[in-house]
Amino acid sequence: MSSASQFLRRPLLQGKANFPVWLAPMVGMSHVALRLLVRHYTPPDAVVGWPTEMLSTWRLPREEMGATPETLKGAEESDLVPQILGNEEQPIAESVRKLVDWGAIAVDINMGCPVKKALRHNYGVALMGDPDYASEVVRMTVKHSRVPVSVKLRAGLQNDKDYLLRFVRGLQEAGVAWITLHPRLGFMKRRGSADWSQIRDVREYLNIPVVGNGDVQCVDDVFAMAEVSGCDAVMVGRALAARPWLMWQVGERLGFLPPRGHENRLAPSTPNEEGCEYGRACLLFLNLLEAYYPFASGYTRFKFHLRMTSGWLEFGHHLSASCARAQNYRDLHEAVTTFFSADQKMNKRTALRE
Repeated sequence: MSSASQFLRRPLLQGKANFPVWLAPMVGMSHVALRLLVRHYTPPDAVVGWPTEMLSTWRLPREEMGATPETLKGAEESDLVPQILGNEEQPIAESVRKLVDWGAIAVDINMGCPVKKALRHNYGVALMGDPDYASEVVRMTVKHSRVPVSVKLRAGLQNDKDYLLRFVRGLQEAGVAWITLHPRLGFMKRRGSADWSQIRDVREYLNIPVVGNGDVQCVDDVFAMAEVSGCDAVMVGRALAARPWLMWQVGERLGFLPPRGHENRLAPSTPNEEGCEYGRACLLFLNLLEAYYPFASGYTRFKFHLRMTSGWLEFGHHLSASCARAQNYRDLHEAVTTFFSADQKMNKRTALRE
């Protein structure tokens, strides 16, 4: 059994966090249904912060919390860390106050989004081109927040270690509580490989916690990243959406209680066991989508979920095809049930390029 002491050496969430794996904020994916799905596999004694999809600080002040698909939350979700996108003080101030009143326990600033729209408007990873401005965005957010403020970023716009270290030092001095580093350059998007040694360099340079992100696909990768980088926690995106039981697997290695409803069996570990569990998770995910979204928007989210996660299944493209003509949630349930009535296998890793 591994030791929890290899993680969380610096306290996250003001010392309340006790579990080393966090779900990443992902556009179109980190909504209430996915969060509740991953929670289903999370040990009951595990404490982490849960993300939202990326929220625009230009839109939030005009929106009613809970009335938009991105701000829906479950009754039990009192531990959200919403991620905001923005660079101007007034909309940031209004958004942060609204989020904290909504129940956010921390606020994360996106400095890693590499899409053209973000670059054009000088937010997301574009902020990494101006260290002073980026630090000021942190400063203004901290000024208006009653909860900790974190930053999720990439390794920068150019391959310059000294620049990256100066950049994160500025964020620390501006009052950020922790950072999450995805060690790819902005232009790389998902191409190439995440350089975990950069997480180690940043972690050794700063006095605040550093969360690692990038290229974690299975439980072994969680512990490998911790060993290589010394990170204080590991953030996982699409692989955790595909393998929500990764929380269970990590908890099993660290001695946490098993998830509720799973006390009498071990976490799935073989390709066949994981293939079977993917099917169970799909059906639960559909139930959650149906509880929160009308079919049209739920179906859009489910198709996108399959697109982002079914690559780990040996015949995942067949699953997507079998769901393509569904007219309602019942059709989707039937298609998923039929597909998994035959044994399915799950690969340990897949290409992460889309």
